Amino acid sequence: MNLALFDFDGTITWKDMFTDFILFAVEHKRILFGRIFLIPVLIAYKLRILSASRTREIAAGFAFRGRRFTDIQSLGRIFTNEVIPQYIRPEAFRKIQWHKSQGDKIVIVSASLDVYLKHWCNNNELELICTELEVKNGLITGKYYYGDCSGKEKAKRILKNYNIEDHKIIYAYGDTTEDNEMLDLANIKYFRWKQLNS
Repeated sequence: MNLALFDFDGTITWKDMFTDFILFAVEHKRILFGRIFLIPVLIAYKLRILSASRTREIAAGFAFRGRRFTDIQSLGRIFTNEVIPQYIRPEAFRKIQWHKSQGDKIVIVSASLDVYLKHWCNNNELELICTELEVKNGLITGKYYYGDCSGKEKAKRILKNYNIEDHKIIYAYGDTTEDNEMLDLANIKYFRWKQLNS
């Protein structure tokens, strides 16, 4: 059996779903306050003082801290059914279907959040490794369970969850430098839908 590893935002979708979900799931008042609160964070990110990984974590913490996990999960289900389908790349959908027809194990490996990606992967019968919001007593703490699933963390979690030696061919699909370590695990790799030389 072959293994196919897909990034989500920008690879399967043509738009960043992480930001869109925050805008979808957070009440208007908190968004307005957040725009002010997050200005220094966004400036630091643009100046490359703050990593994309840390920027996402701060934004998610501000957006969801203190919210009931079940409420955000329910919004994630709606987002999965009503919003995400508009942004799926046709070539990504075709490639996933091709891997299914080959009998390959398909895993989405993403820095995006579990509260919507779990629904999307369940709907499409795909396995998932992603960023998971920490929950205590039913409330989101504003932290992550295992950190942001990007860069080296992607490769680390893949190797933890799968014995890559068991797979004849490993495919990987990504679109940013945060996918490089995942791509390095693959025999056949695509960056922004162009095949790279191994």
